[in-house]
Amino acid sequence: MKFIIRLAINMVALYVAIALLPQSITLQGSWVSIIWLALIFGLVNAILRPPFKAFSCLLIVLTLGLFTLVINTLLFALTGWIGSQWHVGFTLAAPWFWSAFLGSLVTTAVSLVLSLILRDELKNRRHKKHV
Repeated sequence: MKFIIRLAINMVALYVAIALLPQSITLQGSWVSIIWLALIFGLVNAILRPPFKAFSCLLIVLTLGLFTLVINTLLFALTGWIGSQWHVGFTLAAPWFWSAFLGSLVTTAVSLVLSLILRDELKNRRHKKHV
């Protein structure tokens, strides 16, 4: 269940980024393309984010956490590249760095809000009703 909720959060976050930034990010296709893109996005973040953060720990501390924006941007751009290689229809406009930067900001903000709203479901806890 947690996987499906996380996938749905990624789908909504990517959809909002695509909708808010039509000059920077485009997606040709249907909801199936968004599902594939969300799967790619989730895998890229699950596999590559921990080592990126571990290797750049000093830079993250020195920049007071701002270097995580660069990491997010690179992971978003990598998602776009993998998506284009698998013909998902996801493209970043030139200059790719700024398109990926804006897309990662929107995606991170939407994911954060949705994760806070759905935090009980993500932790597999439910509120008990008191009578």
